[in-house]
Amino acid sequence: MRRNLFTKRQLREAACRFIGFVSSTVSGLEGGLFEMGMWSLGLGAVGAALAGILLANTDMCLPKAAQASMENLEEADLRSTTDDENVIKAKSLWDKNGAVVMAEASELSSLKAQLEELGVPLVAVVKENVGTEIQDFRPHFAGDIYIDEKKVFYGPLRRKMGGLAFIRLGVWQNFLRAWRSGYQGNMNGEGFVLGGVFVLGAADQGILLEHREKEFGHKVQVADVLEAAKKIVPAK
Repeated sequence: MRRNLFTKRQLREAACRFIGFVSSTVSGLEGGLFEMGMWSLGLGAVGAALAGILLANTDMCLPKAAQASMENLEEADLRSTTDDENVIKAKSLWDKNGAVVMAEASELSSLKAQLEELGVPLVAVVKENVGTEIQDFRPHFAGDIYIDEKKVFYGPLRRKMGGLAFIRLGVWQNFLRAWRSGYQGNMNGEGFVLGGVFVLGAADQGILLEHREKEFGHKVQVADVLEAAKKIVPAK
């Protein structure tokens, strides 16, 4: 009778070693697969974040503006910043000679002399007076300032930047430009509401130019404002 080459104990030990080898191999594979999975998730998250930032810096994500109507603008109540009791209808600002009305803009003061030659007043409209906002705004603006409490000049579809402002390159560039000039604007209250510029004709001429901010600090072309102002025909 042929003797067994291996004892039962040796066979058990060999089997255990084999099982241990298989287990460690499987564990190693699982660990490798897990690591690969985590790397894939990490790269995917980074890619998604970069894609989101790139998309946020296109016009696709910007709040859309609706065209203003002359009827709404004319009936807006504007409160004087020098006399709280003085509230006027906006129409009175441009009914005779037209006007350039700026909502939250401060870049057009350089045009004041040229507009005065044309007989066209330059007026600023702000949505609220928070803290020293008006006081801080005056050195950067050479015209009359009114408060549009119902924010008619910011509508009819009121737009806000929100968190999108913090990841748009243009906003940071505009903020730095304003900061260097000494004007910080209003980030309290409803400071994230976007404004614009209007050139309004006398009598029934209507809106000759409407510029809506796409993002904070999105400036109107000064030449366009001047060209539109030259089209104003004073009422007789």
